[in-house]
Amino acid sequence: MKRSCGSKKKLPRSVHERRALIDPGCTITVKRQAELLGIARASVYYTPAPPSPETLALQHAIDAIYTARPFYGQRRMIVDLKNTYHIHAGRDAVRTAMQILGLVAQCPGPHTSTPHPEHRVYPYLLRNITAAHPNHIWGTDITYIRLVGGFCYLVALLDWYSRKVLSWRLSNTLDTSFCHDALEEALTYATPDYHNSDQGVQFTSEEYLSLLKAHGSIKISMDGRGRCMDNIFTERLWRTVKYEDIFLRGYTSIDEVRAGLTEYFTFYNTTRPHQSLGYQTPDTVYYQNTKKQCNEIRTEGSLSTKGV
Repeated sequence: MKRSCGSKKKLPRSVHERRALIDPGCTITVKRQAELLGIARASVYYTPAPPSPETLALQHAIDAIYTARPFYGQRRMIVDLKNTYHIHAGRDAVRTAMQILGLVAQCPGPHTSTPHPEHRVYPYLLRNITAAHPNHIWGTDITYIRLVGGFCYLVALLDWYSRKVLSWRLSNTLDTSFCHDALEEALTYATPDYHNSDQGVQFTSEEYLSLLKAHGSIKISMDGRGRCMDNIFTERLWRTVKYEDIFLRGYTSIDEVRAGLTEYFTFYNTTRPHQSLGYQTPDTVYYQNTKKQCNEIRTEGSLSTKGV
């Protein structure tokens, strides 16, 4: 029995996401579904060719250079590729690779973060504000994860006060869904006062923002263009994850990465001492201070009750 089709009025923006809505068992033909979704029918059956070994080598080298020197632009990247990795690449190749990896040099410059033209961009609200307690400020970002023979993307939500990784997801594409799923999971545990991200289309999409808006108390903050320090805690997390796990393990598949990062983030949250936390773990700082905060709220509530 064929299934009826659901509403497709609110369409995701990317071709990949629209293609995922095609339902071969629908009463409407695949050709008509493709027309309604604004994509070519041939794209429904298209399987992209895997990147060549040369392309992967270039991307992996750029990822390593960027992790060590995130302030490098394309010109310095080209020189380092030649001198350190013996890879000769032009600006077009480097630019394309950095776009695929979602990398932008962390220094002031034009068009360092470009949101979708139809998406609302929120101002940066955290200037002169320091995280004072758990769930005060959450930050999120996406990074490239290299594999042997491929790559994938990682998104995480980080509590700035305790440095605890609240949730994370992997994806082989830069669509919105894996960012949405990570946020949805984090919000089942707690609600932040502030949520900070860059201006990428994943974080400015209505699908993502609607989750934040559903919790009316959350203030939405987005990094300013060309401001490399606005999301520095998450950038430091990526450097730590890559040096302590990704670069050492040589993962071959997204399933291996998922298993490895499950183990690593457990270690990161519960065992690894952090110098910035006085050599305590993120879980220790997060839960001790959360408990203290809850006790203070209860005390204030008791005092208010007594005064009624």
